[in-house]
Amino acid sequence: MKAFITGGSGFVGSHMTRFLVGRGIEVTIMARNARLGPHLGEKVSVVAADATKPGKWQDQVAQHDVLINLAGVSIFHRWNEDYKRRLRDSRMLTTSNLVDAIPFDASGKITLLNASGAGYYGLTKDEELDETCPPGSDFLGQLAKDWEKQAIRAKRKGVRVVRARFGIVFGRDGGALSQMILPFRCFVGGPTGNGQQWISWIHVQDLCRAALFAIENKNITGPLNFTAPVPVRNADLARTIGKIMKRPWFIPAPSFMIKLALGEFGEYLLKGQRVVPKALLDAGFTFKFNTIQEALQDLL
Repeated sequence: MKAFITGGSGFVGSHMTRFLVGRGIEVTIMARNARLGPHLGEKVSVVAADATKPGKWQDQVAQHDVLINLAGVSIFHRWNEDYKRRLRDSRMLTTSNLVDAIPFDASGKITLLNASGAGYYGLTKDEELDETCPPGSDFLGQLAKDWEKQAIRAKRKGVRVVRARFGIVFGRDGGALSQMILPFRCFVGGPTGNGQQWISWIHVQDLCRAALFAIENKNITGPLNFTAPVPVRNADLARTIGKIMKRPWFIPAPSFMIKLALGEFGEYLLKGQRVVPKALLDAGFTFKFNTIQEALQDLL
C-alpha cells in the first residue's frame, strides 16, 4: 500500500506518517519545506510544494492507493477575518487541488480519507451528536460542511471517500494538550469558563488506528466521528490533568479573558460539543483509550 499525505509534517500528520510506516506502508508527504520530512524517517518520501496551489505535485497523486488529506491551519488561534479566511482557504483549496489531481479511472483503486472537524455539528449543549446529525449554521459548521463537499467530489471518479470528523487530538509532543497543560505547570490550572461545556477528544494513537481501520475496511464510507467514546466536561478534564500532574486544578479562566484572548474562537471553547463515534463503534472499531483518565495517564 502507498499513502500520500497532505499536511504530513504537522502534529497529526507526523504521527500518522510514523504509524503507517511502522506497518510497512510506503508514505509520501507534502510539506512546503522539504527539510521538514527527514525527521520522519528514511522510508518517507517528501514532495516540497504548496498544496493550496496547483502544480507538479499533483502528478504524484495517481501513484498512490490512499490519499490522506490533513492540510489546514490550526483553529487554535485568535480569530479575526483574515485568520478565518486562512482557515477556509487552507482547507478548501488543498482539497480541491487534491481531488482535481485524481485520475478519472480511479474507480476501486483509490481511497480518500479527508479530515474534517467535529465542529461540523455547530455549538450545542448536552445533546449527543453522532454522524446522522445535521451541520451547524455557525462558522465552523459551515466550514466543515463546505470542506466535505470538496472531498465528496472525488466520488464522481469512483473514489471511496471517508470524511473523518476529528475531535480535539491529544498527544505528547504538540497539539491542544501542550497548550492546555501550561497553566498547570505554573500552578494556575483550572476549568475554562464555568467548566460545564463538553469536550470531544481523541488520543492521537486511536486517531491513527481508526484511520487505518477505515482505510482497510472497504465497506466503510461517508462521515466518521474521530472522537473517543466518552466525551468529558471541561471541569473534569481540568481535574484529571491536575491530579495526574499533582497541580491545583480549581483556578478558572474567566469567560471574558478567553473571549478577549481568542476572539470568536473563544466561544467554541466556552460552549463545546458532545460528539460520539457511533459509526466507528458500529463498524467494529475498538478504542484503546476510551476515557480521559486512560488517555492522560498515558500522555502525562
